[in-house]
Amino acid sequence: MAQLRIALAQTNPAVGDLAANTAKLVEWTRHAADRGAHLAVFTEMFLTGYPVEDLVLRSSFVEASVAAVETAARRLAEEGLGEIPVVVGYVDRARLAPRVGQPKGAPLDAAALLHRGRVVVKTAKHHLPNYGVFDEYRYFVRGDRMPVFRLHGVDVAIAVCEDLWQDGGPVAVAAEAGAGLLVVPNASPYERGKDDARLELVSRRAREAGCVLAYANQVGGQDELVFDGDSIIVSASGELIARAAQFAEELLVADLELPEARHDGAAPSEVDAGDGTVITVERVELSSSPLEPYDPQPPAVAAHLDDTAEVYSALVLSVRDYVAKNGFQSVILGLSGGIDSALTATIASDAIGPDRVHVVLMPSQYSSEHSLGDANELVERQGVKARIVPISDIVTAFDKELALTGLAAENLQARVRGTILMGLSNQHGHLVLTTGNKSELATGYSTLYGDSAGGFAPIKDVPKTLVWKLSRWRNEQVGVSSPFLHDFPVPPIPENSIEKEPSAELRPDQRDTDSLPEYDILDRLLDDYVEKDMGSAELVAAGHDPELVARVIRLVDVAEYKRRQYPPGPKITPKNFGRDRRLPITNRWRENPS
Repeated sequence: MAQLRIALAQTNPAVGDLAANTAKLVEWTRHAADRGAHLAVFTEMFLTGYPVEDLVLRSSFVEASVAAVETAARRLAEEGLGEIPVVVGYVDRARLAPRVGQPKGAPLDAAALLHRGRVVVKTAKHHLPNYGVFDEYRYFVRGDRMPVFRLHGVDVAIAVCEDLWQDGGPVAVAAEAGAGLLVVPNASPYERGKDDARLELVSRRAREAGCVLAYANQVGGQDELVFDGDSIIVSASGELIARAAQFAEELLVADLELPEARHDGAAPSEVDAGDGTVITVERVELSSSPLEPYDPQPPAVAAHLDDTAEVYSALVLSVRDYVAKNGFQSVILGLSGGIDSALTATIASDAIGPDRVHVVLMPSQYSSEHSLGDANELVERQGVKARIVPISDIVTAFDKELALTGLAAENLQARVRGTILMGLSNQHGHLVLTTGNKSELATGYSTLYGDSAGGFAPIKDVPKTLVWKLSRWRNEQVGVSSPFLHDFPVPPIPENSIEKEPSAELRPDQRDTDSLPEYDILDRLLDDYVEKDMGSAELVAAGHDPELVARVIRLVDVAEYKRRQYPPGPKITPKNFGRDRRLPITNRWRENPS
């Protein structure tokens, strides 16, 4: 057996900032060198950030990416780091002749091996995902080459992200090629429960490949996506060797016992990939002799967050990165005293600090005394910056000219509040956070250009029942040290905001249940209809009330135009409104419960 110390750079790149990402590559490679690593592995498309979406259809962007990987190789050598082989993701081009159905310029979701100032070998993602949040047939062409490089007597193969999630392809070829280690750069977005599925998948693929598997995953927020890290290394038998923390940058270092290379061939060879394709194996030798035996360091195995902590950390990281990467210095939101705005304000305080969070209390003639009191109590508990702007006179001025009644008059109040927030945003440069939850978005229980007005929606993918759960959990964390929690001396959310019956307070004695069923009933139905795509007959068969099924389906379907105009927000469920679920607005299909 041979020894090898590997470093997985679980890092947070910025999309499009090739210079900063290259500098980060050099910095983290130096960290790996300082810890005695023999190989450093960065994440999928690290140099460009991920996902870059339609940027890959611009020739200027792809050529800049190709130049960046060459620059990175030279910089590593110039800074005395050229002896450490580095695997890094970027965007390349297949140089194919243009044809119908092929993405413009034939871009590749590529990975390169950098060593001694050169790009030694390149590869590209073989399996292109085209489901959920992924549109990679739109952006990339398939890779058909797998590099296997010999490092200190060990044959190391490279695959990219989705190549693990599909049968056949590079995993099967790695087994056929006799690799002792398979390294996989990833940009795998977070959703609830995915970490367990990911470990099971990586363990299974390691057994199929018959080698140790090192899975390096991106971390950070990028628009609607959150990447949770959770990088892992498993043995050839699928046992966990090392694991990085979730939602944090980390250099995961592990000493591995690996079989010595046994393959003698140097010429490229074509291998049946087991998925109807052929992959060419390219062998490169960096160093043939195993290292002298050394004392291994104990590997790190990070403790896993429980489900609620995991979701909360994802939301905080998403807000933090959206604010930072888009150049905002502060955020602003309307604070009503209700649970949704209370949770949103708390997430913002945890993400960027309460001194950068501005809240506006906008009482109307229908606002209850306890709501204003609950909002003021949150301000005192958290120390956010607050101002009060009563809206009754503004609404009266509108109504004098428009004479609105009923729902139109209710929505006018929400639109006045939205106008105030956007005006303060324009004046002071704050990012406006909306406070609507997934249950409201699903049923259209929000006012277009009112409470939907803003730049980012932290709880857009959080069902109402989970809003309560997250709020109670956050209040229990006083005194707990965490990079995702501000050190509040008292529970940050007033208990009354959590316990009181929810209401929009747009008319006398209004309650959410005037328009919607109880949220525990509603959220179960929405989960089956939105997340699981059940039709009406399936919903009734699953035990939902037929009349409620018909009513909720109609609410969801007719609100599609509202959701299209809602700000982006972090995806935490398997199917969010936005990248995951795209239905036509003009649509006459209706489910029939009978």
